[in-house]
Amino acid sequence: DGVNINDLTTCLNLNLSSPRFLLLSLLPKALSTNPKLNLPKALSNPKKLFSIFSNLLEPPTPPPPSPLLPGDFVNYFTKKIADIRSSFSNPPPTSRVAPTSPLSPSLSSFTALSPNQILTPVTSARPTTCPLDPIPSHLLQSIAPDLLPFLTCLINNALLSGCFPNSLKEARVNPLLKKPTLNPSEENNYTPVSLLPFLSKTIERAIFNQLSSNLHCNNLLDPHQSGFKAGHSTETALLAVSEQLHTARAAALSSVLILLDLSASFDTVNHQILISSLQELGVTGSALFLLSSYLDGRTYRVTWRGSVSEPCPLTTGVPQGSVLGPLLFSLYTNSLGAVIRSHGFSYHSYADDTQLILSFPHSDTQVAARTSACLTDISQWMSAHHLKINPDKTELLLFPGKDLLTQDLTVNFGNSVLTPTLTAKNLGVTLDSQLSLTPNITATTRSCRYTLYNIRRIRPLLTQKAAQVLIQALVISRLDYCNSLLAGLPATAIRPLQLIQNAAARLVFNLPKFSHTTPLLRSLHWLPVAARIQFKTLVLTYHAVNGSGTAYIQDMVKPYIPTRTLRSASAKLLVPPSLRAKYSTRSRLFAVLAPKWWNELSEDTRTAESLHIFRRKLKTHLFRLYLD
Repeated sequence: DGVNINDLTTCLNLNLSSPRFLLLSLLPKALSTNPKLNLPKALSNPKKLFSIFSNLLEPPTPPPPSPLLPGDFVNYFTKKIADIRSSFSNPPPTSRVAPTSPLSPSLSSFTALSPNQILTPVTSARPTTCPLDPIPSHLLQSIAPDLLPFLTCLINNALLSGCFPNSLKEARVNPLLKKPTLNPSEENNYTPVSLLPFLSKTIERAIFNQLSSNLHCNNLLDPHQSGFKAGHSTETALLAVSEQLHTARAAALSSVLILLDLSASFDTVNHQILISSLQELGVTGSALFLLSSYLDGRTYRVTWRGSVSEPCPLTTGVPQGSVLGPLLFSLYTNSLGAVIRSHGFSYHSYADDTQLILSFPHSDTQVAARTSACLTDISQWMSAHHLKINPDKTELLLFPGKDLLTQDLTVNFGNSVLTPTLTAKNLGVTLDSQLSLTPNITATTRSCRYTLYNIRRIRPLLTQKAAQVLIQALVISRLDYCNSLLAGLPATAIRPLQLIQNAAARLVFNLPKFSHTTPLLRSLHWLPVAARIQFKTLVLTYHAVNGSGTAYIQDMVKPYIPTRTLRSASAKLLVPPSLRAKYSTRSRLFAVLAPKWWNELSEDTRTAESLHIFRRKLKTHLFRLYLD
């Protein structure tokens, strides 16, 4: 009686070798007999659950004494940006706001919002609290209806006047150690994490919605930029790149993939060049004044172990952790695509990660020269736009044609020489020169196995529900990450992933190693790995068929339109792949597998009126197909 979550936390903070730690093994039994314990409520909170999980594995210890002060981080961050900027030439002097407007401006002013249009985003936004907020964000959301007249006045005043509130331009920066193994007494081992006031993000979201809607309606966004767009993700970007590489290989063409690396790209954005880029896109008048005001006069303070630095001006870059920053960076790099296409390369970007692709026949002897010329022009564009590219960290992958095992290629890039590597990590996925994804599967299984080992150490202290939540979040999510790239692989290739899922199911029920897993997967409602790959592929296909997916994935599939009026016209069928394509090496293509699997679904599933209903029906279909 009287045990609460604070007492439990005190116990969890003890060392694992303490005899009192064994008392925690009695908690599951105590929970069933004493309803006053509120541990189940804590375990239903994911944040609390993961905090308990971390404390069990690594009991918190006092941080080691550090000679660093907040001012040391300010000096390091400022010097790092200054060193990068010193290598650039100053941009031509331009007015921050053009005195004259173009003939056909696309966006000259923002529109005032109604109270309901303001209340919805305020209450539905993630309640991230910044030290600069006067009250916690969740409390502000709960009393938002009472404060709605004031919030409406604040947001609409910024939208109509073209002036962003100066009191909301400060950020708090928390340095976080990049890796636990790094020396905590060196500033270069930390990465800055910015926190912005909740009201600042609210105003930014109002600007973002109107700006992005205008850019989308006028087709001014780069279709090959997948970062920070609804319906786009690292998986869709990687799928587009993988599809192009597989298509080239099926046509007996070799391909080269170059992964560009940039240094502090978001922090070195030049405000003058950014404003000029916005003007070229048709942003003028008070809309341009507001975006200029948003960038001007920003400051930040570094918070470190209870101490706060003096305010430091932020004269370059877009605010990290902001709502507008990612969109502004995408518009800043909008003209890079024309430079890449001028050399015959295709490309795909996700934020500041750019991937260059060139497919060519084996007899082409100008590949190295073309690649070097393209990289030179890209480097010049980067320098003109105050972005620093790292030749030493830029990676090159060579994918030989269908009948070729190896191929030599050496590319000169500045003072560096790029040579093909066997594997490279791209947006969290390890690619290899044979497109087998074996290194990525190996890395995923290794990571999952280590996580399962840690959970197994504390499994007697967890309820079945808590163990399931942890495993789904830490293991199953890794098995699902970009798993659509595995479509078409043989069962032997994905077997290591299935073994990981089997071990995870046994751990949830705390069963021995060789227990039969099919009943366990059925009880947990977990689809096997092969079914999960098919599930993800078909969900992407549903988006493409209904026009809610990315444009480049929609181009991979074609709707079936009969030559005369038939009942199948309303069945949402796709043009099936040819027989030759089905049984060739192209069977790993999304354009082949997606129509084949899609047409095998029932018409009731294909014509589902919402994504939620489609996913439910699709899971039922795959569940019966693989487990019944």
